[in-house]
Amino acid sequence: MSIEIKAPTFPESVQDGTIATWHKKPGEAVSRDELIVDIETDKVVLEVVAPADGSLSEILKGEGDTVLSNEVIATFVEGAAAAPAASKEAKPETAAAEAKPAAAGDKLVNPAARKMASENNINAADVSGTGKDGRVTKEDVANHLKSAPASAPAAKAPSATAPVPAMEAVGDRVEKRVPMTRLRKRIAERLLEASNTTAMLTTFNEVNMGPIMELRAKYKDQFEKAHNGTRLGFMSFFVKAAAEALRRFPAVNASIDNNDIVYHGYQDIGVAVSTDKGLVVPVLRNAENMSLATIENTIRDFGLRARDGKLGIEEMSGGTFTITNGGVFGSLLSTPILNLPQSAILGMHKIQERPMAVNGEVKILPMMYLALSYDHRLLDGKEAVQFLVAIKDLLEDPARILLEI
Repeated sequence: MSIEIKAPTFPESVQDGTIATWHKKPGEAVSRDELIVDIETDKVVLEVVAPADGSLSEILKGEGDTVLSNEVIATFVEGAAAAPAASKEAKPETAAAEAKPAAAGDKLVNPAARKMASENNINAADVSGTGKDGRVTKEDVANHLKSAPASAPAAKAPSATAPVPAMEAVGDRVEKRVPMTRLRKRIAERLLEASNTTAMLTTFNEVNMGPIMELRAKYKDQFEKAHNGTRLGFMSFFVKAAAEALRRFPAVNASIDNNDIVYHGYQDIGVAVSTDKGLVVPVLRNAENMSLATIENTIRDFGLRARDGKLGIEEMSGGTFTITNGGVFGSLLSTPILNLPQSAILGMHKIQERPMAVNGEVKILPMMYLALSYDHRLLDGKEAVQFLVAIKDLLEDPARILLEI
């Protein structure tokens, strides 16, 4: 039975996507729910999986092509691997060769496995098959190559990812040129938009992290036991402090919409997460109602799924305020750029011991610089500075967060 493979339904904020990588070729056997193609949007990479056991019969949209929501990108045949039709991904001269598994001695060999074995001068009959009925798969050939003795003839190494562009020699130096991904393009566009369309200003302060560090050291074991292994980190304190400060200064939690100021009666705080493909900002909905343990759990889940490209678009949409932590990479001081249409963003930095004057005495304290970038069109300096001071006071005396004072 033939099945149409369609692009996912994109949210209203995403107009289209780009075919990033086809993980399967026409005629190659595919198992149900196995990844067949990645589609990259402005915000996230979406995965499309096989609807059943079978194979792709034709690819209608090649890598780099733009696709719309629910657009047909390939056709799929349920059941045994079928002969592929000519497509942008399968050349006519290779389509027939990859039509169905071929026998190698007494073994069945998948088309992709047979092709890889041929490219690497390997007899497919010598490869141990782990597929159905002992069938040799592409992974079996790759494992065979890895376990081959060092004295074996040199062969092309299989690659599970897109090939890295070859270096171009320029005199005694080399360089390579790669296309910018949609996500990176969108990040660049939003950063330029924030710089060009807002009156952005940054104010700084510093916070003594000693009280929070002492609190964590005292209760971290009890906290982890009480909350099923959840570790107590710094970010949950910053989120709670930001939520309380946003309640006191609603203009920091507002945004500009044309000639109107929109005041939000909730605190949806975005937490910037760095991934290999770029910066993403998943949102903690109603952060003012979340416990420290819930915040830590949610942020950890965001980080794991962001690394694997599993975050949904709806999880990164919206947000009324953003926190970014450059300190995890060693940044001592920076000026974060606004995440439009938000009016402010808080930057955390590295904790560093510094000599500080305390009641006429010099003490070594674990200090962190804080940076608040804000839109001066909406916020006056007085409000921005008071907001940052409120966060400083809450962090230096964590009991204030609980007591809301």
